Amino acid sequence: MKLLIQHGRVVHPVTGTVLLQDLLVEDGKISLLERGLQVEADQVIEAAGLVVCPGLVDMHVHLRDPGLTYKEDILTGSHAAARGGITSMACMANTDPTVDTPEQVAYILDRAKQGSGVQIYPIAALSKGLRGEEPTNAESLQKAGAVALSDDGSNVDNANLMRDVLIRTRRLNIPVLCHCEDTSMVTGRAVNEGSVSRQLWLEGRPAIAEEIMVMRDAMLAEETGAHVHICHVSTAKSVDIIRRMKKKGAPITCETCPQYFTLTEDEVLTQGSMARVNPPLRTAQDVKGIIAGLKDGTIDVIATDHAPHSAEEKARTLTRAPSGMVGLETSLALTLTQLYHTGKMDLPSIIRRMTTNPADVLRLPKGRMSLGVDADLTIFAPDEEWTIDPEQFASKGRNTPFAGWKVKGRVKYTIVKGSIIYQEV
Repeated sequence: MKLLIQHGRVVHPVTGTVLLQDLLVEDGKISLLERGLQVEADQVIEAAGLVVCPGLVDMHVHLRDPGLTYKEDILTGSHAAARGGITSMACMANTDPTVDTPEQVAYILDRAKQGSGVQIYPIAALSKGLRGEEPTNAESLQKAGAVALSDDGSNVDNANLMRDVLIRTRRLNIPVLCHCEDTSMVTGRAVNEGSVSRQLWLEGRPAIAEEIMVMRDAMLAEETGAHVHICHVSTAKSVDIIRRMKKKGAPITCETCPQYFTLTEDEVLTQGSMARVNPPLRTAQDVKGIIAGLKDGTIDVIATDHAPHSAEEKARTLTRAPSGMVGLETSLALTLTQLYHTGKMDLPSIIRRMTTNPADVLRLPKGRMSLGVDADLTIFAPDEEWTIDPEQFASKGRNTPFAGWKVKGRVKYTIVKGSIIYQEV
């Protein structure tokens, strides 16, 4: 099977270049990549005016499967990812039961074969049952196919447990993904501590709750030599801490999500529980700090933290509704709209944070565009405007604060190993 993609603007995130090139795929691999290819092919995609880049890699997704499939399941989640241009994604362990055994890892890998074709990589729990009391068997989980360990959704409050796990994972060369919020400072609190929490007469989740744990886990990474990845960074001071610790040589990486460089805590005043997320939306100053961290490379990855909930759950009051928002089908468009079309970042820099960098964090052979690699590709129209309509989502989740937003950047094709798994019609 030969697939020829012609006349596209090909983004090479590693070299930071954008070239007018044709691309030939044979047997699922990229076989030729040059301008003006004159070859026979079984299928031709005319990509004039479109961007061709490595398939997006989302390293932070909640698929809710097993046990919470009324919110999402692996099949619906993979279809949503394909619509968003995502070819590989890693799913978190806070399911029911928790993904803390090799059998649960095997379940996810088996279910993934029935999906849209998006490649799914399990992230296993760091502690048994996500309770933060007893470590899981990292070696057996890695052998079963887990690409990282994380108690995401819960902070690991026990510093000694975290240190012990990091000592083990360093030997295994597997990253630990950290949800950084001191539990004692955030439990039961729905919004950022600040002007909005005061207007609503609510106890807030203070920024320092995140920053304390970012510093702790960065210091533990420095001391143990283990790879720590900080999830969903939301404050400017967290970015500053990570910047300083990287300069010292600590083996840390980090991510943020579109909501943290797009929205502020004020969104809660108009959208209520739909804008509730952990960590919470912060201040305009924090948004500036996040964008600065993306621009200077302190923040390595843009992920979604896709967190679907049922309409009934999100219809509850702000203090009773669960935290989280969906993002698989909107992340590329929101990122292009907020960072590329505003001139804040160039296209290769954005694509690197959504492809090469997350693949490198998880040690995946993805996120690159060179001869002989898997033809995982995303093709999109960077300037096409559309309106976000949750009723059109493939995800079961409709919980997004971006409903009705006009955005620029539309996925046209999603390709995994040379097979088209999504085409806009």
